[in-house]
Amino acid sequence: MKKVSPWAWVPSVNFAEGIPYVIVITLSVVMYKQFGMSNGDVAFYTGWFYLPWLIKPLWSPVVDVLRTRRWWIVAMEMLVAVGLASIAFTLPLKGWLGWSMGLFWLLAFSSATHDIAADGFYMMGLNTSEQSFFVGIRSTFYRLATIAAEGGMLALIGWLTGRFSASQAEGDATRHAWMTALGVVAVLFLLLSLWHRFVLPRPENDCARTGADGGRRWASFFREFGASFATFFKKKGVLPALLFMLLFRFPEAQLTKISTLFLLDPPSAGGLGLMAAQVGLVKGTVGVIGLTLGGILGGMVASKGGLKKWLWPMVWAISLPDIVYIWLSFAQPSSLVLIASCLFIEQFGYGFGFTAYMLFLLYYARGNHETAHYAIATAFMAAGMMLPGMFAGYLQEWMGYKTFFIWITACCLVTFLVAKFIRRSLPLTPPERGESSGGSHVTLSEEGEA
Repeated sequence: MKKVSPWAWVPSVNFAEGIPYVIVITLSVVMYKQFGMSNGDVAFYTGWFYLPWLIKPLWSPVVDVLRTRRWWIVAMEMLVAVGLASIAFTLPLKGWLGWSMGLFWLLAFSSATHDIAADGFYMMGLNTSEQSFFVGIRSTFYRLATIAAEGGMLALIGWLTGRFSASQAEGDATRHAWMTALGVVAVLFLLLSLWHRFVLPRPENDCARTGADGGRRWASFFREFGASFATFFKKKGVLPALLFMLLFRFPEAQLTKISTLFLLDPPSAGGLGLMAAQVGLVKGTVGVIGLTLGGILGGMVASKGGLKKWLWPMVWAISLPDIVYIWLSFAQPSSLVLIASCLFIEQFGYGFGFTAYMLFLLYYARGNHETAHYAIATAFMAAGMMLPGMFAGYLQEWMGYKTFFIWITACCLVTFLVAKFIRRSLPLTPPERGESSGGSHVTLSEEGEA
């Protein structure tokens, strides 16, 4: 059989990874806000959508045991298409709120499962040389998906709303714009599913564990799962490590959803009064570019000096730019260029500083059971974003935007404290790969430095 070029599927699979995540985590906030939900309720209910990514390690073995990863990729893309179309279908219905939230959660589950399958398939479908070559391609197309979903889709919704407003009431026009946009993306995922059905290679080691082999696989999984969990919590310095995982992004966890609501709210409510398309431009395009460039720079400098050298500069980078929201809330500028510049600065700093967080997860997971330990660490990362974010909307409604952004900046002290705690408790210089994970030393692969 002729070998399928990785260029035929690596970019498209990773593009498909990014879009549903952005729709579930970010665009759902915009949609519910435009449909009249309060800031507190928007943040609380959409915060639950993080749950599938939080508990992802618990069902990841199912992907390996029941079917091939190739099957899961194709099936989950088809399920994403069905989920998006179903959300669009429910929006005009009387019980649209409950139906849409349930379907968003299904979409989140499908997206998280697709992530598991795609990451595993990447390792199976490519040799070592190809994996190294395409690691940057994966990241690039994931970022392009973020821009396409947040920037492009919001621009489409804004344009459609204007078109529909000529013949419909404003609320109906907005609802039909969302229905149309979701339908367009549903068709895209239908095509992606069909494309991958034919172009994805069939690696010999990508096989389901069925029958007696499946039973042994499950038994082996439960033994390994128990052992990995036990050893994770027996690692030296586990308490400061957990505090770092949960609290390093404490300010950002509260800010993420509220920043979008702040951009959308009218000046009379303390916001900037941007249209959906403008939010897509300043946050989903300019902001994502800033985030990407900051992450690239962070990876470059970290590869030279490591986390020990760059921890404090990265802590300052992820914290100090939050001040731009204080200025925006007091000045309430109308210049789109000025607003976009502020968001670029904030997201650039976040991208640079977030490198420290990801490096620490990779450092801490090294050793025995490192794959499972990294999955557990990322679950704590999701919990650190989910829990504070769920209540941030109610806090903002009580405080108002100006005081809330001052509070966010003050919360950066938590980031400094856990960084100081981790620096004192755990060495931040990785040993050679393969050293035991019983201690606090862990290493970082070349892939992780990106």
